[in-house]
Amino acid sequence: MLEQQKMTDNDVINNVNLQEDREESSDSSVLNTLEKARIYHERYLLRSNSSDLESAVGYYIQAIKQNPKIPETYYRLACLLFENGQISLDSAIEQCKMAVDMAPDNPNAHTYTGYFLKLANDFDAAEKEFRDAIKINPINSARPRIILASMLYEKINKVKPSFVDFVRMVYYACSGCLTVLWDFASLKMLYKNISDDALVLMYKTYGGFLEKIKKSSLAVAAYDVAAENTGRDEYFYGKIGDICVKEHAPEIALDAYKKVLESNPYDRTALIKMATLVQTYFPEDYDDAIDSYTRLLELEPDNDKVYYELGHLYLQKNESLSAVNAFSMALEKDDNNPFYHNSIAFALVQLEQYDDAIEHYQRAININPDPYWTSIVCQALGSVYLEIKENPEAAIVLYQTASVLNPDSEESQISIGDTYFSMDDYDNAIKAYCDAIKINPENAKAYCKCGMALWEKDYTEEAIVAYHKAIALNPDYAIAHNNLGVIYLDDIGNVSEAIDLFQKAVDGNSEYTLAYFNLGRAYALLGENTKAARYFQRALDLNQTTQDLDNDDIRTRLHKLFEV
Repeated sequence: MLEQQKMTDNDVINNVNLQEDREESSDSSVLNTLEKARIYHERYLLRSNSSDLESAVGYYIQAIKQNPKIPETYYRLACLLFENGQISLDSAIEQCKMAVDMAPDNPNAHTYTGYFLKLANDFDAAEKEFRDAIKINPINSARPRIILASMLYEKINKVKPSFVDFVRMVYYACSGCLTVLWDFASLKMLYKNISDDALVLMYKTYGGFLEKIKKSSLAVAAYDVAAENTGRDEYFYGKIGDICVKEHAPEIALDAYKKVLESNPYDRTALIKMATLVQTYFPEDYDDAIDSYTRLLELEPDNDKVYYELGHLYLQKNESLSAVNAFSMALEKDDNNPFYHNSIAFALVQLEQYDDAIEHYQRAININPDPYWTSIVCQALGSVYLEIKENPEAAIVLYQTASVLNPDSEESQISIGDTYFSMDDYDNAIKAYCDAIKINPENAKAYCKCGMALWEKDYTEEAIVAYHKAIALNPDYAIAHNNLGVIYLDDIGNVSEAIDLFQKAVDGNSEYTLAYFNLGRAYALLGENTKAARYFQRALDLNQTTQDLDNDDIRTRLHKLFEV
């Protein structure tokens, strides 16, 4: 049989001692956690740094888990969570009342409870809590006295004025100012505020002086040290970012603004500056800009301009549906903004929702904030009617409207010419191209297009003149070289001149399928079949991608070169 060991008196004593050691160790751990929470809480009050806030909240919660019977953790945690918007006013009051129930003789618990009751406009209950705090510790009661005085002042302004309340307000204000002289906690906080502000002022003055004497790099170094020594990351890194933007150092500026946002993720100024910086210097990093604007919307949910910027970022990201949603939100805030209507119309075109796009384009045109801008919108809508709706008549009306709004717009006249050309109305096309040339005699594209229309009308000599003018204005104009080469090859029969022009076309554009095809035709006429085959094969290879020509036609010409 097994014999059960009996516990002796010494064993009992040892167990008791062990339990006491564990309790002392636990108490020490709680006090250590609480002290860390106080330090970060104090830093937050001095610097308003969100990382200090998060650390303080984390340590207070940890202290509650280690020992849920410490009243200080409840009212201090309630204060931080409420200030950060994480709990409601009622919840903050409840947490403070729990602290009062745990420690009825704790003046701070009563003071915090009174403060939140004051915010809830429950003046009578708040006054009772403040007076209890004063009664418990009348000597060190500067804070409850001063807060009670401010509450009575607020009460006088909100409720029917009372002479008794006025007298009590004056009494608590004066006695609060007097007792603050020996309120150690208040004096300590006052001293830290003054010393911290003095250090910050010293760095501000020194950095500002360096900026004035144009020593930007030294100013950046000074502000960097200041951020490290004072913890005022938002201000000093913000200054670094501003300097680096002026000095065209966007990478350093971006890093500085990111540090500001690490300190305070919802710093409005930093969010705007960072988004603008990314859009200006780092257009491929649109996710950073989107993140900044999204956070900014949490601060300003009714800011239509932020939705507008977000919409354009989504367009850059090829997320047309998200862009439409963003522009729609902007229009909900400001339905009479023509720029919002124009942008959502563009996004809807990407989604192939053409009828809705047309409606928004028309709305933007009707608002007409500026003739020049509206003429561009008219051209965009004209393109939709021409290319999507296959309604050239409506397109011409819109292009003509654009021309009326902006008489100096050569592009409007070219669009009119292109539309008439697509309708085989070459006379009106020539007239429109000539009108574009009148507006800008240096427009090579207008001469080239005019040459094409003249050639279609069999005005060969005039077409040659137009193409030569286009080439003179733009010696690398591949289309003009190719088209003029076709005239020399097919109309005039000057094969060598045609080959020279086609060669210049492919030199200007190495993937010009039609020019390679024409080179093949020209060399075939000369009987140089090897060269012709090489160019036909090149055209066939390119045409797999461009689809400019009929593959069977190219193959047929290629095979005929070697028929016996």
